[in-house]
Amino acid sequence: MEAIVFEEFGGPEVLRFKDDVAEPHAGPGQVRVKVAAVGVNPIEYKIRNGWMEQVFPTALPAVPGNEFAGTIDEVGEGVTGLPVGDEVLGWTETGAYAAYALAQASAVAPRPTGLEPAEAATLPIAGETAQRVLDLLGVRSGETLLIHGAAGAVGSMGVQLAVALGATVIGTASPANHEYLRSIGAVPVAYGDGLVERVRAVAPQGVVDAVFDAAGKGALAASVELRGGTPDRVVTIADPDAARYNVTFASGGSDRAKAREGLTHQAALAANGKLHISIAHTFPLRDAAKAQTLSESGHVRGKLVLLVG
Repeated sequence: MEAIVFEEFGGPEVLRFKDDVAEPHAGPGQVRVKVAAVGVNPIEYKIRNGWMEQVFPTALPAVPGNEFAGTIDEVGEGVTGLPVGDEVLGWTETGAYAAYALAQASAVAPRPTGLEPAEAATLPIAGETAQRVLDLLGVRSGETLLIHGAAGAVGSMGVQLAVALGATVIGTASPANHEYLRSIGAVPVAYGDGLVERVRAVAPQGVVDAVFDAAGKGALAASVELRGGTPDRVVTIADPDAARYNVTFASGGSDRAKAREGLTHQAALAANGKLHISIAHTFPLRDAAKAQTLSESGHVRGKLVLLVG
């Protein structure tokens, strides 16, 4: 089958397009999916570079990618309710940058009519991560949430889910992304020097109840200050300095059943136009190196997607 493979750690040049990779087959409790689209995430270039070995040890050769949309074409022993031909989205165990990928039956959700594969492939990781952090923070209606990196895939998902809860959301982003943030319900502010004063100027009573850092660009000190000097209810998914500020670093996944339930709900919202999905660029599978290069640049609003087949 066609797949992207890397056999050593390094830059995007180690990603190779191959057409003779052995096809995986569904084992007990698994489904095999004919992949149509793959979401590209920053964690993938970090794994490719070998920077995440202590957290995510990678056996080489490896196929990158974790989230996908596609069609079930093989069902393993013990799987019920997911027949061949079902359109699904979810998380794979074998690498999503490929023509076929395996997933636990509990890790896929139905793709509703009206949600295109490219759109569906943007949801699993961003949606699960955003919901998990909002749950950790305990965000409630009437509160004010500050999100760093609010125009990115995870950040923009967090904005919309928090607004749906009834929270006021302040989002940091470059000025070029401020109109986009307004369109999804956030109050935009520019990051950088003077951030604390700018946030206080737009926050109700100058108070921030919780902070969600999806950017990892040195905003933790300001975040703790905006929380009145306490790291309580400050969570980052991207800043390695979290321990220095006693801030929670959210790195683990959710309960699988809960994550699948959330993904099903988010897919339905997106299909009905109640959840906005921003796709920055799409690439054919063989251009995965270009997609990861753009991801690594850090200058992406929304999601990068690989189209397969």
